[in-house]
Amino acid sequence: MARRPIAAVSAAVLFVEAVGTVCVHWILGRVVDSQSMSLDGLDSGVMATSTWVMGGVFGLYLVACGVFLLRAALADRAPGRLGRTLLIACAVVHGVLGALAVGLVGWTAFAAMMAVLGLVVLSLVAYGEREGRGDTTVAADAPPAGPESGTPAPA
Repeated sequence: MARRPIAAVSAAVLFVEAVGTVCVHWILGRVVDSQSMSLDGLDSGVMATSTWVMGGVFGLYLVACGVFLLRAALADRAPGRLGRTLLIACAVVHGVLGALAVGLVGWTAFAAMMAVLGLVVLSLVAYGEREGRGDTTVAADAPPAGPESGTPAPA
C-alpha cells in the first residue's frame, strides 16, 4: 500500500503550510504595528505581538503534526495516541478553516484546505490502529464466534 508516500507528502505539505502561516502572521503583525489605530482601547503593539505569537504557535503546531507524519512514514508505523490526537485535531482545524475560507477568500482556498484535510485523513486511515493495541485482535486458532454448524440458532 502507498501509505508511506502519503504520510511523507502530508508531512511536507504541513511543513510548507507552517512556513506560510508564520509568514502571513508576520506580515499581518507588521501591518497592525504600523497603524496608529486601536481596537476597543487595545494598543496596536499588543495586537501585533499577539499576532506574531499566534503565528508562531500555530506554525509550531503544524510542524509537530508534520513531524508525527514524517516519523510514521519513516518507521512505517501508525502514530501513537498523542500523534493521532494532534492529527485528528489538525484535520478538524482544516475542515473549519476550509468552511470559513469559502466565504472569506474563495473556492481556491477552500480546495487547498480540503486537499490538506484529505491528505491528513488519508494518512490516519491508511495506518489505522497501532499493532497490539485494543481488544479487536483475534488469535489465529480461536474458534469462530458464531453458532456451531448444524445447530439451529435460538429463536
